[in-house]
Amino acid sequence: MAVAQRAASPAGPDGPVANPYSVLPNWLYPSFVATGLGLFSLYALYVVLFQRTGESGNYLSPFYSPFIWKTGPLPPAVWITWAPLAFRGTCYYYRKAYFRAFFWHPRSCAVGEPQRRGRRYRGETAFPWVLNNFHRFAFYVTAVQVGFLWWDVIQGFNFGGHFGIGVGSGILLLNTFLLSGYTFGCHAFRHLAGGGMDCMSCSRARFRLWKGITVLNVRHDRWAWASLFTVMLADLYIRLLIHGVFVDPHWVL
Repeated sequence: MAVAQRAASPAGPDGPVANPYSVLPNWLYPSFVATGLGLFSLYALYVVLFQRTGESGNYLSPFYSPFIWKTGPLPPAVWITWAPLAFRGTCYYYRKAYFRAFFWHPRSCAVGEPQRRGRRYRGETAFPWVLNNFHRFAFYVTAVQVGFLWWDVIQGFNFGGHFGIGVGSGILLLNTFLLSGYTFGCHAFRHLAGGGMDCMSCSRARFRLWKGITVLNVRHDRWAWASLFTVMLADLYIRLLIHGVFVDPHWVL
C-alpha cells in the first residue's frame, strides 16, 4: 500500500502517467521485454534460416529436435521451430508482454489506453490476433516436442556407449527442465486439467494435477524467460562446438 501511495501521482491529461502499482517508470518493463524478445528473435532467425546443422557429437540443439528432414531445399530447423514459435507467440503471458512492449497497448498496469481516432479495440476477434485462440493446439504439439528433448538429454550423457557428464549435458538438462516447467505450467494445460470441472472433489486425480500445474503457473512468466534464455544458450554452446571454438569438457566412466 505504501508503495502504491508513493507511486500514485495526479497527472493531468497532458502530464506524465504514473503506474500506481509500482515506483518504477511504466516504460521500463516494456523496454526490457522489447529488447529481450527482439534479440532472441534475431538470433532465432539467423539459426533457423541460415544454419543447416545444430548437431555436435551427442549434443543436438533444441532448434533442430527432432530431426524431420535433414536434406532438402529448406533448412532443417524450419520444420521444427514453427511449433515452439506458435506456442510462445500465443502464450497468455507473452501476449501481455509483447502487446505492452511493441504496441504500448496498454503501456502498463492501471495506465489508460491511448486514444486512437477512428479505431476501436476489437481484442482477439480480428486477424491476426484471432489466431491466438489456437494456443491450446500449439500446446499439444509442443508437449510432444518436449518428450523428444528429454530423449536428447539422455543422449547427451551417452559418450560412445559409455555414461558421461559434459558441460553440454548439463546445459541440455537445464534447458529441458526449464522448458518443461514453462510448457506444463501453461494456462491452457491448467484449464485442460481442471478448468471445466464444477466439482473438484469428484475427481481427485484431476484436482491433484490441477494443483500441480498451478504451482508452475504462478511463476509462468519466470519459466518463460528462463527457458527462452537457455534455448539460446544451448544452441549457442553447440554452435561454438561445431565451429571448433573450444572442446566440450566432459568426464566419461
